[in-house]
Amino acid sequence: MKKYDCLKLENQLCFPLYAASREILRMYTPLLKEIDLTYTQYIVMMVMWEKKTVTVGEIGKMLYLDTGTLSPLLKSMEKKSLIKRQRNSLDERIVEISITEEGEKLKEKAASIPQKIGSCIKLSKDQSEFLYKTLYALLNAQ
Repeated sequence: MKKYDCLKLENQLCFPLYAASREILRMYTPLLKEIDLTYTQYIVMMVMWEKKTVTVGEIGKMLYLDTGTLSPLLKSMEKKSLIKRQRNSLDERIVEISITEEGEKLKEKAASIPQKIGSCIKLSKDQSEFLYKTLYALLNAQ
């Protein structure tokens, strides 16, 4: 291997991850626009639909996001009446997030999105499962 081969784009693992992520987010954009969510708000809502009440720290851990990213995001979601933020009564440093009735209603509108995205991604079931496991192995190795 030549000295600078490591700098070729074709030899980078990060580039296809980055490009694939951008392409998938591009596919989500028009679908999420219909329900007035960004992709990051959408993944927060997926956590909320599942958990109903969680702390900001728990959301951050699940979504690999820091508090600096989450705080303004959650504030804008609260303005949309999708969630409610409240300080823990025993420890004011902990902020609990609860889904609202409006947030629950949004679940019905979002239910078709995963299938629509899945139909756009041209991978076999085996390829999809392998990619899923590999990406989580990469995330969990950090």
